[in-house]
Amino acid sequence: MRRRSGGSGLSVDDRQGEGTGHRSSPTGPRVAPPRQQPSPFGAPRRAPPPVAPSAPNSGGIFRPSIWSVTIFVLLLSGVAIRAYRELSEPGAWDFWRESYVAATMTSSVIPGVVIDGSKRRALAISGRIGSASASWFRDRLDEARLSPDDVVLLSSPGGALDQAAIMGEVIRARRLVTAVATSDASGNLRAAACASACVLVYAGGETRYGIAGSRLGVHRFTMSKPGDDPVAEAQRSQGIVLSYMRKMGISSRIVEAMSQTSDIRWLGTREALAMNLITTPVDQP
Repeated sequence: MRRRSGGSGLSVDDRQGEGTGHRSSPTGPRVAPPRQQPSPFGAPRRAPPPVAPSAPNSGGIFRPSIWSVTIFVLLLSGVAIRAYRELSEPGAWDFWRESYVAATMTSSVIPGVVIDGSKRRALAISGRIGSASASWFRDRLDEARLSPDDVVLLSSPGGALDQAAIMGEVIRARRLVTAVATSDASGNLRAAACASACVLVYAGGETRYGIAGSRLGVHRFTMSKPGDDPVAEAQRSQGIVLSYMRKMGISSRIVEAMSQTSDIRWLGTREALAMNLITTPVDQP
């Protein structure tokens, strides 16, 4: 029989187990409650709270802000103004059209033409020399893969003076030869004409063949713009041509022949030889 202590309502065994974490077993000795071992991985992670799905955009249509629309309009206006100014420059529209729409010249590659007893690869170009012809010509030369002493065949009424001079410089830099003629696919040459600015392209050849029946025509050059002094511009263009021809090894007499008329003057073979414009006459076709 268990003893009770002064009305506290707890047995001796109950008091001994109080505050120790032990409890009395009804059928045996007191048993300690199991202790919870700490996890070697730290405190367990709690699952993140569920995220409420975002409400779909009404109608599925993107609605830009007023600021984004304003910035876009300003950028578009800036591009349009710049393009207008560039295309307003003299010759700008022609340059753009030739670069991206249609070139004024045409070309063809002839695997073998016979000139002066030797068979050579040739690039034949014809048509008016336009505002972007120099860039076009470089691309055609790269595609043709001409080697030094290969031929550029010319047939042109002339055109832009500055572009013609660049084309002549490219021919000289690549050590090509020139001739005024056209050719069929078999390499048979036909006489042709090269006038005005085309003569500057022809002058670029290290060797300049004079094909029987072909013609070289010269005239006075002008580079006038609205508001410019025509006399001053004529003198300026004459100085440019003179400097270029001397660089190519051609006599200054050709500039004298040019300055005598604004119409085309066709040079005879002897006259062109005397100026060193033609270096090697050929009795063909």
